[in-house]
Amino acid sequence: MHMVIYALVEASTQNDALATGKTVFDYYVSFDEENTTVAGKARWGELPTAAPVDSDDGQDLLDQGWEATKEEFERNLERVKEAINELSDEEIMRDENLSRHAFHQVGAYDGPSVFLYDQHATGIRHRGQLDRLLEESEDLWIVPADVHF
Repeated sequence: MHMVIYALVEASTQNDALATGKTVFDYYVSFDEENTTVAGKARWGELPTAAPVDSDDGQDLLDQGWEATKEEFERNLERVKEAINELSDEEIMRDENLSRHAFHQVGAYDGPSVFLYDQHATGIRHRGQLDRLLEESEDLWIVPADVHF
């Protein structure tokens, strides 16, 4: 599964932001790469390679990342609630309706249910964590990458 994730990094220039952002990702294509036909720009269209968070492009990327994080969390949490309300302990243990997968995703710190990361590759899992990072950082950039999980 391909998806766009975002790293929030402190940097003084776009090149520094991109270089730092690339250290966060494992298997990825950044949006400065031109030689791929299946990922990055070829899959998602034009995105900035890195943008200051306080710019229009940066705010757009941040909003996309946060909305994706919330939607995925809410989708998995709903599946967890349904499993608890509708399935027996034995059915949950047998992983009826992939309920245990949803439990795992709700508690995940990285992977396909986390779309925003800090420069230390720590997944940003809740709004307080994101707000703290936004408040404490002076030169904060956001770097998108196409990843495959």
